[in-house]
Amino acid sequence: MKTLKIKGGRPLIGRVQIGGAKNSAVAVIPATVLAESGCEIENLPEIRDVDVYAEILRDLGAIVTKDGRCLSVDPSRLSPVPLPDNKVKKLRASYYLIGALLGRFGEVSIGLPGGCDLGPRPIDQHIKGFKALGATVRQSGGILHVHASELTGARIFLDVVSVGATINIMLAAVRARGLTVIENAAKEPEIVDIATFLNTMGAQIKGAGTDVIRIRGVSRLRGCRHAIIPDRIEAGTYLIAAAATRGEVSVEQVIPKHLEPLTAKLRETGVLVREDDETVWVQGGSRYRAVDVKTAPYPGFPTDLQQPLTTLLTQAEGVSVVTENIYSARFKQVPELARMGALIRVAGTTAIVEGPTPLYGTSVTATDLRAGASLVIAGLLAEGETEIAGVGYIDRGYERLEEKLRSLGAEIWRS
Repeated sequence: MKTLKIKGGRPLIGRVQIGGAKNSAVAVIPATVLAESGCEIENLPEIRDVDVYAEILRDLGAIVTKDGRCLSVDPSRLSPVPLPDNKVKKLRASYYLIGALLGRFGEVSIGLPGGCDLGPRPIDQHIKGFKALGATVRQSGGILHVHASELTGARIFLDVVSVGATINIMLAAVRARGLTVIENAAKEPEIVDIATFLNTMGAQIKGAGTDVIRIRGVSRLRGCRHAIIPDRIEAGTYLIAAAATRGEVSVEQVIPKHLEPLTAKLRETGVLVREDDETVWVQGGSRYRAVDVKTAPYPGFPTDLQQPLTTLLTQAEGVSVVTENIYSARFKQVPELARMGALIRVAGTTAIVEGPTPLYGTSVTATDLRAGASLVIAGLLAEGETEIAGVGYIDRGYERLEEKLRSLGAEIWRS
């Protein structure tokens, strides 16, 4: 297994362009199966999850071709064959195929999803939605079987705000008979992106981006062309890395409004931030202030940036309190940061970060995608050489990571 190596202590300086949003791509790709003709998806991130999804669609009988950031999918000959368990376990978002195939064919059998281990992430709200639409759900031997003779619109209240459940119910409901209303829906930009894609295909969705989404089912959906929105999490990671290394970086091809929960917190810490139409510029300072952070559904602070920001807070003066309200196991980077010299205590869903503390390069292991990003940032600011194992996790969500960081002056390579 390859590792990432970083010689730290160099400020990041320059410009970096952001790719398409991973969290949109992994929902838009399975949504193509709802159409009865070809779709072209542009501005896809060049990450492993996209490649895995392409393989799964081919297994289902779709004709899939990939050219750089563009994926063409012809689902006209698709059939609802049982999905190969070994592939769906490679990514958490494989569960979107349940809603998509249920909407298209009224049935699906799929292995339980995999991906990063972030503690309990049940799909009970997804199942609640499918049942409300008229589906029967049973599980046997690690396989989920979902079937509906006919999907019928319903009013569905989500007990917790869930991006995955909101999207999955949308995918099934767009071809259900009648009106579906999702209440307490998630409001993330990626949900708006997916609703835009579905509406371009001929769906009738209103309210995406609010907590009430209304979906009038249609009998057919056509293929279309769609460009994925920029990845706010990739963008945020580079903004944090620039601040942590006390550099100066312009992060380009972004939607600044999507980054406001982070840029507000960076300003509070003492980072200089400027915004333009499609660019956010940051300049690190010599001193940072401790801040408190609480993750929350959008427009709150994103859980996917909590781990990278925690690394930055090791360089802030005072005591920062980081509260993780989304995923219970999202502090797995803390023991690895402690090996590098960080002073962090975890109590339940809270991490207490004392700073500033110098970090020193050593051998560490990424245990999930965003923990990997956190350790990369730590390696960039640390004294000496850092070796990061578990690179496969990082490749799930960051395209051409070394190339982009080297363009900003980092000394990073694989071995």
